[in-house]
Amino acid sequence: MMYAIIETGGKQLKVEKGEAIFVEKLEGEPGDKVVIDKVVMISDNGTRVGTPYIDGAKVTCTLEKQGKEKKIHIFKYKAKKGSTRRHQGHRQPYTKLIVDEIEG
Repeated sequence: MMYAIIETGGKQLKVEKGEAIFVEKLEGEPGDKVVIDKVVMISDNGTRVGTPYIDGAKVTCTLEKQGKEKKIHIFKYKAKKGSTRRHQGHRQPYTKLIVDEIEG
């Protein structure tokens, strides 16, 4: 079974052909092809590790959808100080990709 470790959005992910992955938001529309050339490692019959990346290796993906994760609530306050209460929310944007091909 062939897999690769790629770097995108400051994170490293292990990917296999046909797998759906969620990454930090990338530009594009659903149906677009995305090529990730920051391949750290490829393993098929043998293992190849880059320094830091493997030259000529790439992972081709299809952009399936753009979205936002569930909202997280941040509530800050200082005990016994009635006026220092703050409520804040955040929804992190993401991109869902389907891995089509691993070349390298």
